[in-house]
Amino acid sequence: MPIAASVVEHTTMTTGTLELLDWKRRIFELYAEIRASSDPETAWIRWRGVRDQLFRSHPQSPLPGPTRAAFAGVPYYPYDPELRVLADVEPAAPERREIAGSAGSTVVVTRFALAAFELVGEPLALELYWLEGYGGGIFVPFADSTSGGETYGPGRYVLDSVKGADLGTEGGRLVLDFNFAYNPSCSYDDRWACPLCPPPNRLRIPIRAGEKT
Repeated sequence: MPIAASVVEHTTMTTGTLELLDWKRRIFELYAEIRASSDPETAWIRWRGVRDQLFRSHPQSPLPGPTRAAFAGVPYYPYDPELRVLADVEPAAPERREIAGSAGSTVVVTRFALAAFELVGEPLALELYWLEGYGGGIFVPFADSTSGGETYGPGRYVLDSVKGADLGTEGGRLVLDFNFAYNPSCSYDDRWACPLCPPPNRLRIPIRAGEKT
């Protein structure tokens, strides 16, 4: 490789890595604001605004570059306080899993617990996964009966602590606010590789909250 080309390649990689770090820093700061807020709906409005700004203008936006200038905002359901729940974390025997991802990728996780809660009168549970990559992190994807129609078919994320998407706990219970459910980056552009929702976390009811398709 010519020296000039090598320098350009390394510079591009460095720039992209620092841009990704900036994206993650902003998302971590945003979720810290949300956890500190006493009004979940106000925090949700703030979340929407920051996400739209990042999607429209940040170099690491999941949107393809040519579509960003005309981006009108992420579509969401209206905020529904009934779809914010506190889940009991129930220990489960650790099980190593390989979660299928887009573009044929796989992500190795360990199922370590269940989050049990009630939603619209239904007793439900989601498996909690620990990501086995460097540093780990809790990951909770889900799908529901709106998936593939009103919402992204392969599922959405309600918690992904390695990327900062963490609403915290209250009284020892896990906050699951489905109004903050969002699509993986691969729903916008197939250049991204994302883990998808595994069968145990496909819920039988509709959850009309969070990001739409």
